[in-house]
Amino acid sequence: MTTLRARIVHENIPSFVARILAASILMTCTSAAAATTPTKTAAKKAGTMTSPSPSVTAPAKSAHVTINGVSYHYEVRGTGGTPLVLLHGGLHNTRLDAPVAARLAEHRQVISVDLQGHGGTADAERPLRFETMADDIAALLKQIGVERADLLGYSLGGSVALRAAIQHPERVRKLVLVAIPYASSGWHPEVQEGFKHLGRGLAEMMRPSPVYQTYAAIAPHPEQFPTLLDKVGELETRSYDWSAEVAKLAPPTMLVYADADSISISHIAHFFELLGGGKRDGGLDGSGAPKGRLAIIPGHTHYNVFESPELVASVEPFLDAR
Repeated sequence: MTTLRARIVHENIPSFVARILAASILMTCTSAAAATTPTKTAAKKAGTMTSPSPSVTAPAKSAHVTINGVSYHYEVRGTGGTPLVLLHGGLHNTRLDAPVAARLAEHRQVISVDLQGHGGTADAERPLRFETMADDIAALLKQIGVERADLLGYSLGGSVALRAAIQHPERVRKLVLVAIPYASSGWHPEVQEGFKHLGRGLAEMMRPSPVYQTYAAIAPHPEQFPTLLDKVGELETRSYDWSAEVAKLAPPTMLVYADADSISISHIAHFFELLGGGKRDGGLDGSGAPKGRLAIIPGHTHYNVFESPELVASVEPFLDAR
């Protein structure tokens, strides 16, 4: 970690990219520790949270299914209820996010998927696009025999989940979107600038980080990591605005953000308004409340909100509600 920080300063890496590099180490070290040593502190912090049991920490099933020419790796944990599809953030993977999947799998079946080019899913001769990966997720569910599922996506994976709900509403029962904008303009300006610097030039610097090391441990072609950085950088610099489609979104949707997120608070508020939230008093009996929900997790940033115990504690009541 010290060596990486020194290189960031010495090589004048843009601040946003520096935060990605530093956060990747912090988050993945925390996740790895949680996966092997469940803590009572996390459970106490979340109130209703309990540590993952050994039976769900490791996946009950790990397999591949080919969709539109991409061999998708997925893992299954837990049983019961409506299956929940878990979609990771950019540069994350199923191994990195296993502690979160395990906590969620205490009360439901969780299907974790490595998106194109990430983790155990090899890349393909096509660019990364939210829309095509969304089509793939819908097709994957059909192929493994899941008619409808809940979707929970974080950052890049959240945008894929949102597009899946827009493009294939019949496949989605409930939707949880963690730390995403509905339009590219929702990112803070410094974040938008930082995306321009995300590419293969950072590959060598990231080799000591758990982000790279977990990728290298499970990727079919670890040498493609620089290409993954290029593709994620290119994807995140594309301009889009899905507000019109969000306003027509069918599945009940929950938005989750950190109080110091990479997305502006005004954008977050408008996102919730597009979903019907914040338009009137909810009433004593709750009759005026929207079908969707909004959660702001205090004391967190875009880079650690997904791993926070409060995330699971916040979304489970929404998933469980009739």
